Amino acid sequence: MPSRRLRPAPRPPALALAALTLAALTLAAPALILLWPALAAAAPIRLWHAYRDDEARALDAIVAAFKGAEVDLLAVPFDAYASKLQAAIPMGEGPDLFIDAHERLGDFRARDLVAPVGDALDPGGEAVFLGPALAAVRQGGEIFGLPISQKCVALYMNTALVKEAPATLEDIAALVGSLPQGVYPLAYEASNAYAHMPILSAFGGAMLGEGDQFGFVGPGPERSLEFVRALIARRVVPEDANGALVTDLFNAGRAAFVISGPWFAGGLGEEARRRARVVPLPKVRETGLPMRPFLTVEAVMLSPQGARRAEARALARHLAGAAAAATRLQIARTPPVRSDVAVPAGDAFIAAFIEQAKVAIPMPTSPAMRSTWEPSTRAIRKVLRGDAPPDVALAEAKRRFDDVRRPVPPPASPAPLLVALGALALGLALRWVRAARGAAAGAARWRSFRRSLVRSIPAYKYVAHAVVAIGVLVMVPLVIGAATSLFAGRGEDLRYVGLANFISILTARGGPLFASGSFYLVLAVTVLWTAVNLVLHVLLGVSLALLLHRPTLRLRALYRVLLIVPWAVPSYVTALSWKGMFHRQFGAVNALVEAVSSALGTSIEPIAWFSSFTTAFTANVTTNVWLGFPFMMVVTLGALTAVPEDVLEAAEVDGATRWQRLRKITLPLIRPVLAPAVTLGAIWTFNMFNVVFLVSGGDPDGTTDILVSEAYRWAFTREAQYGYAAAYSVLIFVLLTLATRDWRFRRRTPVSAIPQGGVAAGSAPVPAAATEAT
Repeated sequence: MPSRRLRPAPRPPALALAALTLAALTLAAPALILLWPALAAAAPIRLWHAYRDDEARALDAIVAAFKGAEVDLLAVPFDAYASKLQAAIPMGEGPDLFIDAHERLGDFRARDLVAPVGDALDPGGEAVFLGPALAAVRQGGEIFGLPISQKCVALYMNTALVKEAPATLEDIAALVGSLPQGVYPLAYEASNAYAHMPILSAFGGAMLGEGDQFGFVGPGPERSLEFVRALIARRVVPEDANGALVTDLFNAGRAAFVISGPWFAGGLGEEARRRARVVPLPKVRETGLPMRPFLTVEAVMLSPQGARRAEARALARHLAGAAAAATRLQIARTPPVRSDVAVPAGDAFIAAFIEQAKVAIPMPTSPAMRSTWEPSTRAIRKVLRGDAPPDVALAEAKRRFDDVRRPVPPPASPAPLLVALGALALGLALRWVRAARGAAAGAARWRSFRRSLVRSIPAYKYVAHAVVAIGVLVMVPLVIGAATSLFAGRGEDLRYVGLANFISILTARGGPLFASGSFYLVLAVTVLWTAVNLVLHVLLGVSLALLLHRPTLRLRALYRVLLIVPWAVPSYVTALSWKGMFHRQFGAVNALVEAVSSALGTSIEPIAWFSSFTTAFTANVTTNVWLGFPFMMVVTLGALTAVPEDVLEAAEVDGATRWQRLRKITLPLIRPVLAPAVTLGAIWTFNMFNVVFLVSGGDPDGTTDILVSEAYRWAFTREAQYGYAAAYSVLIFVLLTLATRDWRFRRRTPVSAIPQGGVAAGSAPVPAAATEAT
């Protein structure tokens, strides 16, 4: 009986499946719309903050006491706080509420990241807030945040060294010589623009002038810098002091006075807290004016999505309430901003900060304020290190401020871009038509291709997830970054400007081509940085690998582990450690130099590593070489295991020296393995942001910045000019693509020229260089 082939069951038509799916979505859509408010209300309230230590513990206790919806509390690092808010809130993935300082309010409003508090502020509740707290968060007649604390710097006294509060700053300076050896009369971050503000105000200066103009210029600011430089020269104030150094000096009893805020107390030890006393800042006798620091008001702010949730507004009301202020006062010792929260009697710490806040200057909320910090800090450092007089440094700072604040390029016509995209699409279409004609002409070849394609489907399934992942994680960001480079502005003012960003970069923004901060100068520094690091990485890595590969070396395994440690430690930890070791007064490197010079009977002045390009560049290179040589060492060790021992032994028998065997046999055989490692090392070093940013910070005056750190500054410290920063990124991508491309022309070898026979199977090919070893 003839067999009958069973037919497969008929599949439902694709059109019917699509119709059923569309019908199901149509029926489900009204239900989703009706249920969406309930689903949104059931979602946890997202609250972001940048607190640490006691302030974070106080916030945890306050949120735990909230009788409402569940709260999802997230601590974000301070350095990345603003950028994460700017990226997350517009996408609907940000917080409902966030706690931040009031000076960013202008920028947040321009980006539509914050909404008025509405009924989160109780009717008539404005009267309970102290001083300028509520005025700091009021813009355009509306309130955009509920104040929860106010912070400013004051004067910490070490009562073990001094008993009376000084009347003037000159009285503190007069303590030089009367204190124990190694003790500074005053410690503060003198090179920081925020910390310099109290002295600047005593000389009648300001950071931001009227009309959002740069205010840190003129006779008053110049005199303030000369005054601080004289304090450092007399060793009243330590030079190049950062926050960690100031804390260490006070904890060790090596600072009589410290200028800092309430956050400073969190880093003090028990003994230092017992001998610490806080008083308002004194006057400056030279001017007769008081030192007035910036006042920062921390507030609970509502994002646009959070302002629509009653639960989020209730949580904001709870965070700014009297009970929450009392909790912060008890746990974190944060000065309250409410008049209905009583300060404990005899608490001089809180009372001093409240008194200081009465004369403090609320920090401007204009977006232009953020553009003052970088040029001001660079000018201060140049003056204090003696690199430039105050008038020259401040004039340069004003030029940089004006350059960052220059108007956005005018809108450009998208027609050229559309024509280019159309031409590209037309070219692809013509190519497909040509391929179709070729397939029609060669039907047999086309059928063969289809069979090969069908047989390859299982292989495509294996790599499909990788293709999707690379497309989403690599290709999509590249396309978005390239598209962003064609736009300028921010918030609602974002506009298409075509190639204006690239033209501005490549023309050095209209200034000299090799001026400080220009693309060409930064590119030259980047190329020098990459070349020097790469040579040292390869030289040190290959040398150590050859040493560790010797079979007669004892404890090889231990040495390998120890030499890999620099590669295993996170780069930012290593960078910060090396930065501390390069400190002029307290660094281990200068201490070692001093010890060696003393042993040799010479006297060498401590090296100010970040005061000149040569020394700062050397510090960066030293740190990066420490981080990078283990990679080259590990790659070389792996390559050396593939070098045939019989070839080396044959060369030795023929009388080749060790140097000849290394140069003629070992290095040619490991070169194919080192080539991709060197390429990767060049790309990583070209974009090594952590070391440059954390060690030298671009000092002096931005001369050690590389392209990636310059792009970062345009994105995050110069009014968030993302289009300009994206243009830098595109140029970096083009440069790396061109630099790593193999431009050698390979000639095709004719088949007739291939020698017959070849090498016996299983035998290792001997390099031609081995025959020259003798």
